Amino acid sequence: MQENPIDLGQLIKQQRISLPMTLQELAAASGVSSSHLGRIERGERFPSGQILRKIAGPLGFDEDELFTLAGYLSPHTPHISEPVRNYQTKNGNTLDPWVARTLAQEPVEVQRMAVSILAILKNIARSMKQEENAARKTDIKQG
Repeated sequence: MQENPIDLGQLIKQQRISLPMTLQELAAASGVSSSHLGRIERGERFPSGQILRKIAGPLGFDEDELFTLAGYLSPHTPHISEPVRNYQTKNGNTLDPWVARTLAQEPVEVQRMAVSILAILKNIARSMKQEENAARKTDIKQG
């Protein structure tokens, strides 16, 4: 396993909060105890591959994305660093070839941080869209 330049526990916590999701909700969705998740977020424990696999989906990460951020996978997987035209991730999203090509030219640490920032932004956008849709439904009911 490679030395991880980012604080994975902090990244997991930021992602969970951005959803928004409580530790208890993440525990229920993943099957990992909230006390263990709390220790991971505080940096007292480093998550095993099995734990990462369980929490990836509920946090909105692809498994391989989270494994790469944790240092379990090489950052040279196609969805992160190789410019693959029309590459589709497990959840059906298409990676922009320009983004893949640009990230491939950056150091591993920059790749990891960029992927984590993009994942957080993706979840913020998804949350905003859900809020917007809920507001529209409320407006329609009141109108």
